[in-house]
Amino acid sequence: MTYRLTCSMTVSAPFAEVFEFFQDPRNLERITPPWLNFKILNPEQVVMRKGELIDYVIRWMGVPLKWRTRIADYAPPTMFIDEQIRGPYSLWHHTHTFEETASGVRILDQVDYRLPLGLLGTIAHAVMVKSQLLQIFRYRQAVIAKILDKDAAIGEVAVSPLQAA
Repeated sequence: MTYRLTCSMTVSAPFAEVFEFFQDPRNLERITPPWLNFKILNPEQVVMRKGELIDYVIRWMGVPLKWRTRIADYAPPTMFIDEQIRGPYSLWHHTHTFEETASGVRILDQVDYRLPLGLLGTIAHAVMVKSQLLQIFRYRQAVIAKILDKDAAIGEVAVSPLQAA
């Protein structure tokens, strides 16, 4: 089963500052909950561009998991996409979109993902993965608001199954 997580918020920070914040992978450590113990493994600074590879490690339930993503598309300052090459999901396609609106910069995350292991993955999603992803993205929203705009308009974080094509 493939799922879609959506997360949005609007901040009043300048558009260029918002995109600059998100395109710096080092900020992922700042906006990821401490219980995941997220670390970037790349020895040198990552330069955001299409095709760039980023290596991470997280601790999930105490177990270290290596994760590699590739920047699949990069259209500054409005959008970039990262896709998992190696990691805990059988699919992870994360689209980051930035839109200037009358009330500020709308930040939209859309993640299409699928767990491995068929029925076991579906059960794991229902029992814990869905709620953990919701916690992670709500945490991100709260930290982003503290960094970019304490009065940010925080939208809903939701997960829904995708219909088969």
